[in-house]
Amino acid sequence: MDPDMAQENSFEITRLETFVLRVPASPPVRTSFGVMHDRPALLVRVTGKEGVQGWGEVWCNFPAVGAEHRARLLDTCIKPLLLGQAWDSPAACFDALGARLRILAIQSGEPGPLAQAVAGVDTAIWDMVARRARQPLWRHLGGQPTIRVYTSGINPDQPERIAEAKAREGYTAFKLKVGFGDQRDEDNVRILRQAMGAGATLMVDANQAWTPAQSADMTQRLAAYDLAWLEEPLPADTPWPVWRTLAEQSSIPIAGGENLRGPEAFVAAMEEGGMAVIQPDLGKWGGFSGCLPVARDVLARGRTFCPHWLGGGIGLTASLHLKAAIGGVGYVEVDSNPNMLRDWLLPADFAVKDGTVTLSGEAGLGVTPDLERLRPYIVAAHGG
Repeated sequence: MDPDMAQENSFEITRLETFVLRVPASPPVRTSFGVMHDRPALLVRVTGKEGVQGWGEVWCNFPAVGAEHRARLLDTCIKPLLLGQAWDSPAACFDALGARLRILAIQSGEPGPLAQAVAGVDTAIWDMVARRARQPLWRHLGGQPTIRVYTSGINPDQPERIAEAKAREGYTAFKLKVGFGDQRDEDNVRILRQAMGAGATLMVDANQAWTPAQSADMTQRLAAYDLAWLEEPLPADTPWPVWRTLAEQSSIPIAGGENLRGPEAFVAAMEEGGMAVIQPDLGKWGGFSGCLPVARDVLARGRTFCPHWLGGGIGLTASLHLKAAIGGVGYVEVDSNPNMLRDWLLPADFAVKDGTVTLSGEAGLGVTPDLERLRPYIVAAHGG
């Protein structure tokens, strides 16, 4: 980074606030491991010494108390380490927080929740830094504004209806939830392919539901449907040689990454596990500071980088800026299920056209939450 850019990215945070929001999920969001009966969001707002603010979002879908729990981690564990210090860059702050929290994460058995809380803070800091520079974050990071997107979270009950509705909104790529019984899964993939036609891009996501033997069988059964990838067929902690065996046997590219933490894990996923599509979730681990170098490494190794996201609009917008900053082939995930906390927290000009989204020139992420509109859904707030 050149000296001017380094100076531009230095900062000091004087205030950190959290907002836990919940809206009903109708219909509930079903995965192979659980059902979401409401849609949560945990928003983070930071304020810099100059008064400029920035927004981030923490992944908090599971367990049901996840949003409130992570908000308290932010308030009690991270805020005291963050406030009142001068930082050279968001990345320097991210690294320092990780180092300071490492032993606490081990002692508490909560490396995931702490990493998620840090990730949301990192996104908020990058938003603030870009707003202060009066640049959209994608441009501040040297990217281009147009990104390909796909619609995800398509549930197993009449999936073609959801896909057809999303096609009318401008989507050309569709990801189906599987893991609900092998025959039902195959039937749904066949129905979806027939409904959307040969030109549509289809993916499937098993959410870690299958055994190695079942995964190998299903890759054979689904091979005829021209799938762009099969996501998380195995539990994320399955040894890498098992992943590699599946990847080598499968004609469908294997995808994963939303449940990985740290650059070493992503290298192992590619080199030891044979994954072709890498999907870090910037609200689960890394924010921009962690995910940007991982994404560059993914592209350098000839793999596909597709940010994962299933949450509110701040995290989705951040994921779009992350992909826009990096470029390359691949998509950003946009949940197909109704979610006011996604729609109300997206840029006003968000629109899908021919399978793409073009980001605006608004500074930072280009989104400032309307807290008055959201007030009926705020169930907890700290730091205000």
